[in-house]
This record gives sequence, C-alpha cells and structure tokens, in this order.
Amino acid sequence: MAFLPITTEERHARGWEQPDFVLITGDAYVDHPSFGTAIISRVLENRGYRVCIGAQPQSDEDYRRFGVPRLAFLINGGNIDSMVAHYTAAKRRRSEDAYSPGGKAGLRPDRATIVYSRRVRALFGDVPIAIGGLEASLRRFAHYDYWDDAVRPSILQDSGADLLMYGMGERHIVEIADRLAAGEPMHALTDIRGTCYMTDAATYSPMPCAECPTYDQVRQPDATGKKQYAISCRIQQEEHDPIRGKTVIQRHGEQILVQNPPSLPLSTQEMDAVYGLPYMRDYHPSYEARGGVPGIAEVKFSIIHNRGCIGACNFCALAYHQGRIITSRSHDSVVQEAKQITAMPDFKGYIHDVGGPTANFRTPACDAQLKRGVCKGKKCLAPDLCPAVKVSHEDYLSLLRRLRQLPGVKKVFIRSGIRYDYLNADKDERFFKELVRHHVSGQLKVAPEHVSDRVLQYMGKPSFRVYEQFRKRFYELTKSEGKKQYLVPYLMSSHPGSTINDAIKLARFLKKEGLHPEQVQDFYPTPGTISTCMFYTGLDPATLQPVYVPRTPQEKAEQRALLQYYRPENRQLVLRALQKAGRYDLIGTGAGCLVAPDTTHRTGLSGTSRHKSGRPTAPRSKDKFSRYRRKNKS
Repeated sequence: MAFLPITTEERHARGWEQPDFVLITGDAYVDHPSFGTAIISRVLENRGYRVCIGAQPQSDEDYRRFGVPRLAFLINGGNIDSMVAHYTAAKRRRSEDAYSPGGKAGLRPDRATIVYSRRVRALFGDVPIAIGGLEASLRRFAHYDYWDDAVRPSILQDSGADLLMYGMGERHIVEIADRLAAGEPMHALTDIRGTCYMTDAATYSPMPCAECPTYDQVRQPDATGKKQYAISCRIQQEEHDPIRGKTVIQRHGEQILVQNPPSLPLSTQEMDAVYGLPYMRDYHPSYEARGGVPGIAEVKFSIIHNRGCIGACNFCALAYHQGRIITSRSHDSVVQEAKQITAMPDFKGYIHDVGGPTANFRTPACDAQLKRGVCKGKKCLAPDLCPAVKVSHEDYLSLLRRLRQLPGVKKVFIRSGIRYDYLNADKDERFFKELVRHHVSGQLKVAPEHVSDRVLQYMGKPSFRVYEQFRKRFYELTKSEGKKQYLVPYLMSSHPGSTINDAIKLARFLKKEGLHPEQVQDFYPTPGTISTCMFYTGLDPATLQPVYVPRTPQEKAEQRALLQYYRPENRQLVLRALQKAGRYDLIGTGAGCLVAPDTTHRTGLSGTSRHKSGRPTAPRSKDKFSRYRRKNKS
C-alpha cells in the first residue's frame, strides 16, 4: 500500500506521465475513510484510474504540478465548508485549522471551491471541472450565506465548473469517470443521479420536475423575497429523496440549474467494498515535520458502520447530504477494519468509536422507505416517534459484542452520539445495559440541545421529557453497575425560536443539575439547513409562519452567556439578559439565583439602582424596561 501522489516525484515514481484526474482539495491529504478525498480517490484508483492529489495549492505552480489531467479536475473545499473552517459563529477568525498541517490556519482560501475552480479555469482553459464535497453539496442551489449576509447563487454558477456532485459520491464519480473515459464530453453528462448542471434557459426543455422560485426572486431581501426563499428551501428538502425525489430546477437569469434526483444509497456489499479499499489510515508523511494533521486524531482508531440519519434535525445538514435512508456495513467488514486498527503500531487497545451520523441506527426506519421513499413533510422521530418505525438494537449489539472479543481490544467506545429517543423506544434493554457496562468512556455525549419544547419543535427534536426519561434510566443503570459515568449534553443557544426567556429556562436547568458545560454551540447558520432558512427569512418553511429569531450579535452573546452563567467573564452579559427579561429574582446570592448583584451602586447597564442589601430596585426608566418586556413577549 502507498499514498497517492501529491508531488511530481511521487507521480514519476509510479511511472505516470499523465494522471487521469487531479483532485484538488482544501484539506491536507489524509488517506482515511472519514475523509471524502480519500474515499473518492481510492474508489477511482480501484477502477484503474490514475489520481494525483493537489492538497491546499498556494501558487500557480502548485496547480500546474501534474499538468493537464487526461479526464478532469475534481475539486472540493475539504471535509467541512471552508467558511466554517475559518470563522466562528460570531464571525471571528479562527486561529487553528484541524485539517491543515500543524493545525495552521490560512492554508486554504475563503470559499475554497470557488477559488480553486476559477484558478484552474484561468490556467487550463476549457479543461473539464467537476466540484463536490460538503461545501459544493450544501451550496448547490441559491443559498443564504451567513458571512455575506446575502443570498448567493448556486456554487456551480459562481465557480464556473461544469458539473456538481452532491451527496455521497461513490456511485456518480465512477459513472462520470467511465463515461469521460469512453469519450463523452463533460457537457453531455446531464443524466447522472446525484449531480447538478447549468444549462441555457432558452434551449432547456423542462421534464417532469419541481421548480424552485428563481435566484432573482429569492435574493431579494424584502418580505416577498424571503417568503420565496422559504418556499424554495421546502421544495429542495422535500425532493431530496432517492426513491420518489423529482428533478429540481432553479432559474439563474439566462441559465437554469438542474438537479438530478439523488443517487441511490449504496448496498451493504457496495459499502463493504468502499471501506475495504487500501487506506493508509493516516496523513501523508510529508506533514510529519510540520506537526501532522490534527483532524486525524478523533477518527484514526474509529470505525464508520452506517450512513444516513432518520433523525433529520433542522439545524443539521447530514440528512440533506447523506439522506434519511440508513445503510450499513456488514459485521465482517467492520470486524476486518477493526483487525487492521489493532495491528497499527500506535494502537493502545481502545477503539474510540463505532458510529456514523448517529451510532445506533443500522436499518431503514421502516419497510416503506425502500419502496416509497421517506415521508414528505414528516419526521420519523419528532415531535413523536412514528408508529411505523422499527426499533431494534439487536444487530448493532451483536456487532459490538464481536468487536469486544477481538484480541488486542480492551474497550470499544461509542462517541459519535446515541439517539436517545430511539433508544428509549426499545423495549428490550439489553443494548442500553451493555452500553452502560461496556461502551461509555466515563462520559456519554448526547444531544438534547435545549429544554424548551417550543424551541425543540423548531429544531426538529423531540420533547425534553424524552431526554429526562433517558437521563433517569441512564443513571439508574450506571448506579446498578457500580460505575461513575456521566452524560455530557450538547446544548445550543440562539436557535430560531429561542427567546431570552427560553435561554434563561435552559440556564436554570443547568444550575439545578449542577452542570457547567465547557463548550456551548451558538447556532451557526450554515448553508443547506432548514434552521438557516428560518434564521434568514424569519419563517418556518414548513408552514410559512413567522419564527422569532435572535439575530443581533448582542442578543446572541447574551443567550450564549446564559448557558455559561457561572463564568466571571459572562457576568455582565448575564446581568443584562436577566434585567431585559425582568428576572430580578435570579439576580442575587440565593440557591436559585444565576448571578450575584453588582457591588457598585449601579450596574451601568440599564440605570438599575440597588438597596444596601445589594438587591436590585425597580429600574429608573420604566418605559425603557417596559419596551424590553414587550419585545421579549413578542
């Protein structure tokens, strides 16, 4: 086994005069099946194609390194959107990049897919270019861009590429490669599932399709434009189904974006073949002197056993990228990968994760999904579990038992997330008991996200009482095992629908439970999600009804600070939020209070004065605080 070439010397060492494909990526080259670049390049290699990797090009010479590929350039922005890689939810520049050598920031450009594609076009003229990866997949239609605070056109038009691959790419990359190799031009590849292309509006003959509002309509920042954007989002989400999904089109001026239906999910045998390819499971050795690539640490000793997510939370793009139909690998395939891991020289006996988008899914939600597709406009798990969902952990439990028995394996952990509502619904507690007994590394990460049922409804999550039911049983089983194990809840501030009062409710829950979350995720409006549509439009795309959106940096900071009310640096923000909400009962030193009062005569925030005891009096400007209360209630 060997890494694919990333230098001219490595290409010559293989005796290649010309590669078939040059794959340009925004990440450092990591040959591990958790990285899309590794999967696509190894799939092509397995089909007999010569692939060179252009990782994080910095100069024209880097683009020219391998010459003109025989078939095409393939371009992606990396494992995550390049803007997310560069900026926090507060739009502050990140100081590190986990997918770059040494974690160094700045080795990929903003909007990497667009920059790379335009540069290739400038340097090589009419050479075929296909873009893919998460960045391209989630920006395939006209989309709200949080960093521009505006609607941008399809990334396919913006980049000048010929073809866009969305979703998981193994099927369509092989068809694209084979047809190009057979002599078909790139512009003729208009019928491949899982791809998008642009065509002239004047010559396009619409087939049976779903048509979104035009780019010119959805880009308008007024109420009408935002309503059209929400309608467009709903159409795109509803038709993202490989069984019943239609072709979707969206007009961009004199061009039309055409999205073919999604690619069919891989079968178990096909997934086994993909994950059985000869990955090196590490970063290219040339990065060693530069500190390696930090992004490999979390996945090096982890195994992906499934794809897809029936949960389909509104803030998450996984279902829109991978689909809602669960596919999984065979036990033998997973066990074989585990054996490879145990043979690695730096393996210490711990398999860090056996998961995927959600760890405890192994089969489609119900039999109907494989015949009719997923239900349009409905979720499998929220707000309540659909009666048709088949709940069973028997197959997953059997797989974990096999892995635990492998020589050299001390522990098999589950870190990618348990869908606790699905677990609650399983009347057979064998998996729950063995999860607690064998598969928790002291802490189990779960994602209740919030405590307000109204906010959870906008998130596409179940009621908070479902989490409380799970939490109660988890600690009962943990106690019966004589273990000290804890739940680490993922929580989100400032999601559409969340008011200051909702954030206060969440803070009070944390106070009651004695939880001090070290990390809190402020809602991040990334392309392609339903929640981002709510953030931009102020509308729920499912109903077109208004949704309250905490939009200003000040309110977002206050909601985030409430979740970490105990930190001294958050004190003034928490005081301000509680005063705005009129929750003076939570300012003090009592057991139920969130923050102590200021020791000075005034807070300096809203003209609030204090008794000698330190308790706040009524605000001096009643009108000002009444305005805060009215705004909060609305």
